[in-house]
Amino acid sequence: MKTYKIVTIGGGSSYTPELIEGFIKRYDELPVRELWLVDVEEGKEKLETITALAERMVSKAGIPMKIHSTLNRREALKDADFVTTQLRVGGLAARALDESIPLSHGLIGQETNGAGGMFKALRTIPVIFGIIEDCKELCPNAWIVNFTNPAGLVTEAVLNHSGWEKFIGVCNLPYGMEMGVSKILEVEKDRVRIQMAGLNHMVFGLDVYLDGESVKDEVLEKMVTRSGEIGMKNIMDLPWSPEFLKGLGAIPCAYHRYYFQKEEMLSHMLEEFSHGRSRATEVMDVEHSLFEKYRDLSLDEKPQELEQRGGAYYSDTACNLISSIANNKGDIQVVNTRNRGAISSLPHDCAVEVSSVITKNGPVPLSTGYLPVAAEGIVQQLKSFERLTCIAALSGKYEDAYVAMVSNPLVQSEKVGRLVLDELLLAHEAYLPQFEDVIKGLRERS
Repeated sequence: MKTYKIVTIGGGSSYTPELIEGFIKRYDELPVRELWLVDVEEGKEKLETITALAERMVSKAGIPMKIHSTLNRREALKDADFVTTQLRVGGLAARALDESIPLSHGLIGQETNGAGGMFKALRTIPVIFGIIEDCKELCPNAWIVNFTNPAGLVTEAVLNHSGWEKFIGVCNLPYGMEMGVSKILEVEKDRVRIQMAGLNHMVFGLDVYLDGESVKDEVLEKMVTRSGEIGMKNIMDLPWSPEFLKGLGAIPCAYHRYYFQKEEMLSHMLEEFSHGRSRATEVMDVEHSLFEKYRDLSLDEKPQELEQRGGAYYSDTACNLISSIANNKGDIQVVNTRNRGAISSLPHDCAVEVSSVITKNGPVPLSTGYLPVAAEGIVQQLKSFERLTCIAALSGKYEDAYVAMVSNPLVQSEKVGRLVLDELLLAHEAYLPQFEDVIKGLRERS
């Protein structure tokens, strides 16, 4: 049986024990002979902690999977079969700025949506492109499975600007939605499938199947009182009205609240912000607690507290995808991939999040035709924003970043957009080398 070499870039992440657990559980069908954990110098201590925990987990499982760790990604990438990316450029301190600066100007501050999500992309895309250049040289046949947020926007950039095709974006949200629906229906998860289409963090459940039969109307009815079952740890649960769900005619994801319940979400975030709290500060506390546990030499399994980090179902999402490609399973999973006509109203070459058949040659997106009318406009607007952000991330031009910022539906203001753009550029200077001249000009004028 073929064995696999897998490289995880961002190996010092608190998410990594989820991934280790996933590979251990699937060892019979996906025998990983080498798992390389890679990080940067700033993450050295966390990488060492995670590596030691991974070795204990593998030893307990009694499988012949060798764990390596390195700060030299080129050393790791040689002849890899799969590369997973789960990095955070600038760390949680950068996330805190992505959240707090927009909020200080009365805009939603969130790590993958709005102005904050845009700046996470501006920092991340050049780094991902650097990884891809190494992969072209060292493991040209590898599949890159990206969990780095904003996953859809990063996938858009790679598929249309990097010259690398074997790239798939993954997110635990769709898997979590199916888990939530199975709880609402009080059935096993493997009996439920949601037909999904849209964009990452703007994906819609177009239909819900229980044992192959549509039960969408029943789920929509039950969601009125149990929407929290399909929620996320990092997003406040606000109930949906029955009239809205009926009019939408689709299962909304948790992130839709930032757009369809914007006033309530913003009010809540501003209240938290006024007390010095945000999701970033909460995650910092969770991570501190997690790493205290990870350092315990008696710990040899993933702690339950990891679910509070938002990592629930990460291993199932990423590991199921890798195993399905390796084994040519032909099962259906929700991934970020090239549209290829699956969603009629979006460009053929753009990245979408859609239910796809997973083969050894990658995802084959299932055709969904047009989205519900209520979804069409917001999805097209966000796709335009994503494409503009990709251009800005690669050009380093102020005008490209400005028009991308203002076009985002959580900004939509030239005046406020400029203020937030300038402040975020200055705040993230260390991680935006492509904007060096722009930032220098801003400093000279300030």
